[in-house]
Amino acid sequence: MTHNLCLAQDPAADALLADNPAALLTGMLLDQQVPMENAFSGPKKIADRMGGFDVRAIAAADPEPFAAMCATTPAVHRFPGSMAKRIQGLCLHLVEHYEGRAEGVWTDGDPDGREVLKRLKALPGYGDQKARIFLALLGKQLGVEPDGWRAAAGDYGEAGSHRSIADVVDQQSLREVREFKKAAKAAARK
Repeated sequence: MTHNLCLAQDPAADALLADNPAALLTGMLLDQQVPMENAFSGPKKIADRMGGFDVRAIAAADPEPFAAMCATTPAVHRFPGSMAKRIQGLCLHLVEHYEGRAEGVWTDGDPDGREVLKRLKALPGYGDQKARIFLALLGKQLGVEPDGWRAAAGDYGEAGSHRSIADVVDQQSLREVREFKKAAKAAARK
């Protein structure tokens, strides 16, 4: 079942994210220190330059040319060198632990929400917050709803919230998420 995503705010990039779980995991990996839509556009840039988004090809790529490709304008990320290493690390982990099938993170062995969260946190470049946001994204937008997923996702799993990329379904919700993040940062400074 194909889902419509609006994370990159670009139809072609969003179609890749909807069709390729590894691209979606990579977009989430890139979601730091850049605007959300830029992060989720990164996998499409890689796919365009490599003739597709193939986990095994990315994992096996020579690191220096892969990093140079990630740095080619427009760069995949604001920090293309360090992110190239993280992307390859993520893809290598998927090959070694899930036979290259990114969806195995949330489907292998019919895991509950806590187990999916644990598996996400084990991914290179994924900490607790990133893992919770991605779990919420799976549940809210992709229909991946293992038992207990909302509780495992914490506040990010809350229905009707506008806290993270998991809640972005159009330009308006992107603005609402940005407003929430701005208010949260202002409150943290007080």
